[in-house]
Amino acid sequence: MTKLTRLTKSDLNEMQMAVWDEITGGKRSQSLNLVGPDGALVGPFNASLHRPAIGMGLTRAGEAIRFSNTLPRDLLEIAICTVGAHWQAEFEWWAHSRMAREAGVDDDVLEAIRLGEDPNFGDDELAEIVYQYSRSLLETGRPNPEVDARAAVALSEPQLVDLVAAVGYYCYISFSLNAFEIELPDGVEPAFS
Repeated sequence: MTKLTRLTKSDLNEMQMAVWDEITGGKRSQSLNLVGPDGALVGPFNASLHRPAIGMGLTRAGEAIRFSNTLPRDLLEIAICTVGAHWQAEFEWWAHSRMAREAGVDDDVLEAIRLGEDPNFGDDELAEIVYQYSRSLLETGRPNPEVDARAAVALSEPQLVDLVAAVGYYCYISFSLNAFEIELPDGVEPAFS
């Protein structure tokens, strides 16, 4: 059971309602049903309602990271899934492994990421660089020098900024999901338990 009170529209003040509208009216609502059967927001979004000043900024940052990113969609989802697997954030993994598949990421790659193993990306050097760069940020807080050098050649500076922003933002999402014990949708089996 989640540690935060699940807020529905009838519970919200004006600032909270603005965050609700930002979350449910944005592009993210097109890929995931954001309102659960109890009328509260699913996943990490309920936490944003408890602190609307922070929630609004995070909501806008998350939308920019997902929908105005300079990385191709498959590479962005590899980075997000790498973060979710690293922190074993069940909801994040559930949501973004689906999106990664839709973006063309192979099931074998996703399974290796879930298990914390180095995936076989075949000839896809960019995917391997994004994965390794993300992993090294998660493990040490900075890119591995060899991977950093490869990334500096293979990715543009805006892409590197977007990659670091995505890893950082999804660390926050993972922390929120784990700290508040956000539940998976009914009928979804945990990936890490």
